[in-house]
Amino acid sequence: MRRESSTVVVLVGDADEGLLTELGRSGNVSVARAPAAGSGGQEAAAARPAWEPGALAMREATRRHAAYVIVPEDPLAGVAAAWRSMWDVAGGPAGAGGFEEQAAQALSAWRDKRFELPDYYLVVATAQPDGTGPDLYLGPLRAARPRRVAVAAVTRQPDQAARVLDALRSLRHGPWWPPLDELIGTARHFYAGGLAETQPDTPLVRS
Repeated sequence: MRRESSTVVVLVGDADEGLLTELGRSGNVSVARAPAAGSGGQEAAAARPAWEPGALAMREATRRHAAYVIVPEDPLAGVAAAWRSMWDVAGGPAGAGGFEEQAAQALSAWRDKRFELPDYYLVVATAQPDGTGPDLYLGPLRAARPRRVAVAAVTRQPDQAARVLDALRSLRHGPWWPPLDELIGTARHFYAGGLAETQPDTPLVRS
């Protein structure tokens, strides 16, 4: 469990560079990014396991001292992408295999203490959240810890940063995350069609 004074929030969904720049201008918000891949450039970045950019960004977040530290890279990004793909009928049985591969890599890194989960996930959605399709954050993660996943529904570009800041101020305390292997187990047995069942307990900020 994290014990830093800052609240670390991984931003997922429709969060572009313009939004991150605007958030970074707020006096109580800092944006933490993973360091560049180094001399290898794009090839080195592509060779990273999917969990590593988020893990490095989370490590950078621990060095910040703002009230809120926004992290736009998630250690579970590969798991989330593979979970979504698993529900694509066109992908066939390979989808489940891809999920298990990403889950195993993330679990190994987590057990080696390469990363911890953030205090919260904040999903930025430019469409209705229940219309985004299978989503690891709005589905299994929110089912496990409803108050650790919030949603900012935004529609007007100039107001996006304000909506996200409103969502940050609306975050509610709740139990800490269960161990990652339990979360992965929840994802394995979670039916994507049940996504709406957990929506009422999550703050939703609309523009």
